[in-house]
Amino acid sequence: MEKSKKENKGFISWFKDNWEHNSLFSTLFALLVMVLIQCVVMWNNAGSFAGLFPKMRMAWLNILRNNAYAGIIALGMCFVIISGGIDLSVGSMLCCLGAILLYLIEPNFGLLLKIGLTGPLAYALSIIVLVCIGYVFGHLNGSLVAYGKLPPFIATLGTMKIFRSVTQQLTKKFNPTVPAGFKAITSTKINGQVILPIIYWITIVILMHIIFKKTAFGRQTIAIGSNERAAKLSGINVNMTKRNIYSLCGVMCAIAAIIYIARIGSMDFANAGNGYEMDAIMAVVVGGTAMSGGRGSVIGAFLGMLITGVMNNILNSVGVPTFLCEAVKGVIIIFAVLLQKKDNA
Repeated sequence: MEKSKKENKGFISWFKDNWEHNSLFSTLFALLVMVLIQCVVMWNNAGSFAGLFPKMRMAWLNILRNNAYAGIIALGMCFVIISGGIDLSVGSMLCCLGAILLYLIEPNFGLLLKIGLTGPLAYALSIIVLVCIGYVFGHLNGSLVAYGKLPPFIATLGTMKIFRSVTQQLTKKFNPTVPAGFKAITSTKINGQVILPIIYWITIVILMHIIFKKTAFGRQTIAIGSNERAAKLSGINVNMTKRNIYSLCGVMCAIAAIIYIARIGSMDFANAGNGYEMDAIMAVVVGGTAMSGGRGSVIGAFLGMLITGVMNNILNSVGVPTFLCEAVKGVIIIFAVLLQKKDNA
C-alpha cells in the first residue's frame, strides 16, 4: 500500500514537472484532451461506435486541410515571436500576394500569358516570383523593425493597412479565374482524398523544425529573443537576423497564398486572410512559445494549430454560433499567456 502511494506520488511529481517546464508536453496533453472531447461529441452525433471512426476520419481531414494556410503562416510567426517580435500583417500580406499571383496566372489576360508563357512552366515561374515577392514584403517589415527601430506592433500594423488597402484599390474591377492546371497543385486526389495541402504543411513543418533546431539561424533567433543585448555582444548581427526572420515569415505567407489560391480557386480580396494573424499568434502561444520571446518550438506551433482546429470542430459540432467561437479563441489566448506569466514568476 505504501509502495503504491509512493509510485502515485512519483507520477504526479513527474507530470507536474513536465507540465510546468516542458511546453511540448503540456501542449500535447492539451491536444489529447481536446481529441477525447471531440470523440465524445462525435460519438454522440454518430449514435454508435461504428459510425464514430468514419466521422473522426473526415473531421481530421477537414481540420488539417482547412488549417493548412494559417498553419504555414504560424510557422513563420513562430520565429518572429521567439525573436521577441510580432507580425500583424500576415493576413493582409496573404491577400496581397494572392492578388499578385492571380494577375500572373489569369488564363485570359494574365501577365505571363502576355509574354507567351502558359501551362506548367508559367505556374512554376509564378510560384518562384511570388515566393521572391513574399521575401521582399517580409524584408520590408524586418527592415522597419531592425533598421527603422519601429516597434514590431506599429511597423506591421502599418504594413497590414498598406497591403490590404492597396490590394482592394487595385482589384476593384478584377474578376479573375484560376486555370485548372494550377488548381491541380492541391486538388489532385490521392486514394480518393484531397490531401496535398496537408502534405505540403507537414513537409514545411519538418523543414522549419530542422532550420530551428539544427542551424545557426535558429540559435540566433532564440538568442535575440532571450536577450538582444547579450546576443549583440556575442557577435550576432542582430539587425540582419531580425530582417531575415521577418523575410522568412513573408515566404511562409507566399506559400500559404499559393496553396490558398490553388485550393479555393478564387479570392475574396475584401476578406481573404482576415483573422489569420490572430489564428497564427494563437497557435504559436498555445503551442508554448513565450510572447516575451526566447522560448518556443516549431512543433509546438503545429500542435497549437491542431488544438485550434479541433476546438473549432467541437464548437461547430455542438452548434455554437460563429461569433462566440471567436470569443472562445480570445479566452484561450488570455489563458495561455496567463500560464506563461505564472511559469515566469
